[in-house]
Formats: sequence, C-alpha cells, structure tokens
Amino acid sequence: MKRTKGVSALAITASLAMVVGMGGCGRSDNGATSESDAVTIIDSSKATGDLTVWAMGNEGDLLGDFVKDFEKENPEVHVKVTAIPWSSAHDKLQTAIAAGNGPDVAQMGTTWMADFSNSFSEVPSNFDTSDFSEGPLGAGQVDGKQLGVPWYVDTRVLYYRTDIAEQAGWTEAPKTWDDLKQMAQDMQKVDGVKYGFNLNPSGTDAFIGTLPFSYSAGANLTDKGQTKWTFTDNGIKKALDFTTGLYKDGIANVNADVSSGADIANFVSGDTPMELQGPAAVSQINELGGDGFESKYATAVLPSMDDSSDGATSFVGGSDLVVFKDSKNKQTAWKFIQWASQPDIQTKWYQLSSDLPASQKAWENDALASDEKLVAFGDQLKNTMAPPAVSTWAQVSSAADRILEQINKGQLSVDDGLKNLQSEADSIGMGN
Repeated sequence: MKRTKGVSALAITASLAMVVGMGGCGRSDNGATSESDAVTIIDSSKATGDLTVWAMGNEGDLLGDFVKDFEKENPEVHVKVTAIPWSSAHDKLQTAIAAGNGPDVAQMGTTWMADFSNSFSEVPSNFDTSDFSEGPLGAGQVDGKQLGVPWYVDTRVLYYRTDIAEQAGWTEAPKTWDDLKQMAQDMQKVDGVKYGFNLNPSGTDAFIGTLPFSYSAGANLTDKGQTKWTFTDNGIKKALDFTTGLYKDGIANVNADVSSGADIANFVSGDTPMELQGPAAVSQINELGGDGFESKYATAVLPSMDDSSDGATSFVGGSDLVVFKDSKNKQTAWKFIQWASQPDIQTKWYQLSSDLPASQKAWENDALASDEKLVAFGDQLKNTMAPPAVSTWAQVSSAADRILEQINKGQLSVDDGLKNLQSEADSIGMGN
C-alpha cells in the first residue's frame, strides 16, 4: 500500500487559512482568554500574560531555561514550566483534568493523545502545519481532529556494523527483506557473531517493534474510521511470517535478553551486529563502544518488503504539544507552540536535548544534515505511521506483546495467534 509522503489535507487547509483575515477572540487586559473562548484563529499580537507548561522527563528539566528566549521575544509574557517524571505524569494529568486545574500547555506522549483528547483544544485553523510530515501529524489526530502539534519525533531505522558487514561481503545496507535476511546470515559466518539480527521476541513493546514490517507490508491496525481492529490484516501476517522466520532459522535469538541496554551491548560486542533502533541508540552505542567506535557502524532507512513495493514505512512516536480547553490564556498558549515549532527553534532544542525535530526544514540545518548517523532518520521520517490514536491502545498493545511471544516461541502459529489477538482486541474495543 502506498503511503503518502506529502502533507495532509489538514496541513494544506491550515496553510490556506493564513490568508484569511484575523478574527479576534475576546481578551482581557492581561492577554488571557476566558474559559469559554474558543481560539479558532491565532491573532498577530505579541504573547502576553502568565502561561503554565507541563513537560516530562528530560524535556521538563531542560525547558525551563529554554523558554527564556520566548519571553525575550514577548516581554509581557511569563512562562512557568513544571517538570514531571514520566512515571507519574499520566496520573497527575488525570487528577489535574478532573479538578479543572491543568496547565495551559503540556507535552503529551503520542500514545496518550486519545486518553485525554476530550480535554484538548483543537489546533486553530491558521496554525501552519505544512512543515510536518504526515506520520507525526497523524499521531496528533483523534477522531479526525488535529489536537496536538508535533514537538519532537522518534522513529526506527536500521543500525548495522559496517566492519562486520564488510567481512561478510556487504558494503551497503540491505534494500529489501530478502537482502536483510541474507546479510544477517552472511554476518553470522564472521567470527564472534552469534545472531545476525536482533528483534525483541518478548516484553513490553515487542509488538511495536514489528510494526515497521507490518506497515511496510501495507497493514493497518484498524479500519479507516477507527471503528474496529483489523489484526487479521494480510500485511500483519506477511510481517510476522517474516519475523518469526528469522527465529526459526536461527538468525534472531528467540530467547534474547530484552532488558534495557542488552541489545546495545550485543551490538557493540559484535554478538548481534544488526537491529532496528531509535535515535537515542547513537549516543548509547558511542559511549559503550568508546573512542573510534562510531566509525564501525552506520544507520540506514528500513528495507522495503521487496523490489516492487514502495519505500519502507517505520513506526513513529515522540511527543506533541497540546493546549487544554480549561486554559485561561489560549492565545498565548498557541503562540508558544507556534514558536516551539519554528525550524530554528527546533534545531536549537535538538542541540540541547537530542530530541529529533518534527520540523522538516530543521533537518536542512548543518547541525543535523552534517551528522551521517542522523541522515537516515530525516529520510525515514518522510514515511512513517503512528499507532492508532484510541484510548484502548495500551491494553491492546499489551495483549499483542503477550500473544506475539507465544507466536515467536512456536506455541501458536501466526494465523492462530492473530485470530486470538483479533478476538481479544474486539473484546477490549475501541474505547468509544
């Protein structure tokens, strides 16, 4: 199935809306909007008033100082950033929403968008989203409405040990699934290599780890209207036939250690010299490998299913920025998100946080374009898909992890496993 690599219709509509005359929303003297105001157009005035922002993890720790540039550009605004650990963020958001005392703006993990979607304001019509590719934009959409703006993104690309590949007779990355399998088998013949490819056979998010293969085979996890799950999709079957074949043929380790960092250690040692990984792996590999190790591996876009198929489609995650309906200063909230979405601001944020920019133009900056390890991520982000934005995804994903392990261990066939998953997913429902 061909995946559109351009911007969505929403992005085009948003771009056209910028030529429409600016409609005013009711504002008090301090720049705050009342709770009942619906911001459909962002006005052209400077941001003013108090703004509260919640951010999680590393982003929360770094954002407090970073927003001072926004305050300099808007002297009458004061931004208060509250840092929240990811481990407690979901509960804190639930409690705040129930009490009606949430922030104006919050960082929202893409898999949480549906959980809290009833509390978010819709992105104004003149917010230009044309600089975002379809995958990240889609991650911020719930029930056809754009509720989140991509802040930073996370996707998966292929990592492989170039030094070991060369010993095995390979001087470039595999282009198709058959190439991937053959390259992995050839690398297994090199001394010190036990398995040619790593793919987590079990554990949390094991199923998500297979999604790039399913998406590349044209699969969808739901019907178009997200009214029902579609785990018996032929694309998912093709993907799992391929991945389970890697275990059956001894190319991947069905008993692999799935604890944090184990795959990185095996990659650096040469035990398993090829895997799918996100951007954080670059620094982890370089640190563990030591001086000079970065010259021993490369990244590449994912291989296509076969020579006749479109380019591979990877999983996309990351975080959006959202504005809450209860915000008393929605105009300034959206202006803050506009500011955070600018290519130069996204580049600066990457240099501080190592978060990959959602802005496509930011990837033209030398800070990213000159890093050969990151080029593959920029290319891959043009062709990505997010998991369904439905509130029951976490439950369904957990069931998928458990059933996938049974399939990988040979306890269930791919067909029977997917039938079981379909039945469990149907029982869980879509959360409507």
